Amino acid sequence: MSWGSKLRSFAGSSSTYVMHSGFGVRGAEPCWFGLPQPGTVNFRCMAACVLVALRRPEEAEAALVLARPLARAWGLPVVLLCPLVVPADEPLSAAATSAQSAREVMERAAREGPADPEVRVVVRAGRDAWTEVQTAAAELGAQLLLVLRTADDAFGRPLDDLLRQAPCDLVLASALPLHAFARVLVGVRGGPNAELALRVAQALAAPVGGEVTGLHVFREDIPERERWREERPYLVVMQRAEGAVRKRIAAGSAAEVIAQQAPQYTAVVVGATADPARPAVQPTLRSLDRLVVVRSGQSVQSWLRQHATAPARWSRPEVEKWFAENTFHAREFEDLDRLVELKRRRGWTISLGLPALNEEETVGGVIRVLRDALMVRVPLLDEMVLIDSDSTDRTREIATAEGIPVYRHPEVLPHLGSYRGKGEALWKSLYVLRGDLVVWVDTDIRNMHPKFVYGLVGPLLREERILFVKGYYRRPVQIGDRLYETGGGRVTELVARPLLNLFFPELSGLIQPLAGEYAGRREALEQIPFFTGYGVETGMLIDLLNRFGLGAIGQVDLEQRVHRNQSLQSLSLMAFQIVQVVARRLEDRLGTPLVDPAARTLKLIRHEAGQLSLEEREVVEAERPPMATVPEYQARRAAAVASG
Repeated sequence: MSWGSKLRSFAGSSSTYVMHSGFGVRGAEPCWFGLPQPGTVNFRCMAACVLVALRRPEEAEAALVLARPLARAWGLPVVLLCPLVVPADEPLSAAATSAQSAREVMERAAREGPADPEVRVVVRAGRDAWTEVQTAAAELGAQLLLVLRTADDAFGRPLDDLLRQAPCDLVLASALPLHAFARVLVGVRGGPNAELALRVAQALAAPVGGEVTGLHVFREDIPERERWREERPYLVVMQRAEGAVRKRIAAGSAAEVIAQQAPQYTAVVVGATADPARPAVQPTLRSLDRLVVVRSGQSVQSWLRQHATAPARWSRPEVEKWFAENTFHAREFEDLDRLVELKRRRGWTISLGLPALNEEETVGGVIRVLRDALMVRVPLLDEMVLIDSDSTDRTREIATAEGIPVYRHPEVLPHLGSYRGKGEALWKSLYVLRGDLVVWVDTDIRNMHPKFVYGLVGPLLREERILFVKGYYRRPVQIGDRLYETGGGRVTELVARPLLNLFFPELSGLIQPLAGEYAGRREALEQIPFFTGYGVETGMLIDLLNRFGLGAIGQVDLEQRVHRNQSLQSLSLMAFQIVQVVARRLEDRLGTPLVDPAARTLKLIRHEAGQLSLEEREVVEAERPPMATVPEYQARRAAAVASG
């Protein structure tokens, strides 16, 4: 969604909200996308979809044959869902590799068909497949749920249970080709099940120009003066089913008549029995080869009110489940044409910010690789900007010669002053950059590859629930002419991850929380504060978690990153800033100071020429407010909205 299509109201404080219209969910109301409670998901902000629940990812191709015409009739995208069942004696994180493989299989099936409707893929990990289907239907705002029928049970539940427990309108169908709907018989008595059956039948028959017949079986023993009461629901439904053939037969059992008439048709669609005392599908009909059963269910909102419970502040299974579902691999998104098409459909633009400080050795190569692959060959990136922190080498000159805009961060919003540090550069770059998605990539990478960008934006384009994506990778370091496979990520493993595990365990599944490659949706990034130094990554993760919940964060495997090694002294300074950020957020949580504001001095041990000494360095992690609260930013965004 472009900025011109959004209505933004900036209140001039950190409590800034963004208003969107409803997304098509039944009973949808305008939703305030801003500050949901910690650990929760704002379900009203989820877009509606036709959800296809697969027992195996290999079912995707057959299921899409039916899902695509249904989605076109409903005017919604398709979401392929494959719930992975993890045994109780195994951690949910064990499903991570299987989840990646399942997504690849489903993505291949999605790419083989037409571009319309849009098809997305989702993998869930849990202990019970049907529970995962129900939860996903609620979270994704499913209007229609499609399940392929191959036996008398699915997802470990009898078909009757599935039909009665459906979280939304349900279609239970055999894996049929579209030509099977050339002549469709629909059992119509009246009411919501009959209306849904006719709508499904017409949607499946439309691609082949098929004929739909609505069959109403009425009882002969009903007096003529009372028959109109029984037939009125049937007539109401048929009036809405434009083009359907009407057929009425007097008999005692509707199921027997439908079974007798079925050989004259290529497919049969029936509504499930509403009476809980009777089977949802009569035994007479279960044996039909080309049977589609539908059940009109509760709205997603109703289901949520009855079944949703507030998640615990943190739980080990929650993190393991997140790890399985939100850990991606860059190869899942290497089809750049598909990413460009997703970007076009969303109406989004993508900006790349390159923070730099004395990177003359690598910055030119970084710019050329990303520009040629992602701007020249395919238009994935709309903007690439260097944000320089007062380099004293030729970094800015090289970037200018490569033809990209260059900004010195002290010159951006100068009346607000300037701090030294990477976080300051990132915060001010958010003012400079224009895109709906913002990507940041470090400029000291010696093995730059386009996947360092497309791997990050892929989950944001494909998964609407994800607002922020971190990269992770193996971190060999280069010392002189030699490449060492160990020694990278020392601050991550010795400082950042232990602190997060101890105080913010919801984030314990982040493999490399300090990675310098990440991307996010502007509407999320503009609502969080930025620390000005090396603690910026840690602060961003904690604040995104607190505002949007763990499910809004993803991570992607970028395979390998080669960069220059930093001195132990530099790492000590970095670690000191990270500890300050964690302490600050603990103070916010507890409402009491933990660290003396004056205690921001780090004493570094010096051992030179046989002499020991202490060097004092003042290291203060300042905190910038959410960019959405800055008046100049508000004016710029308002101008963007006004210009369309």
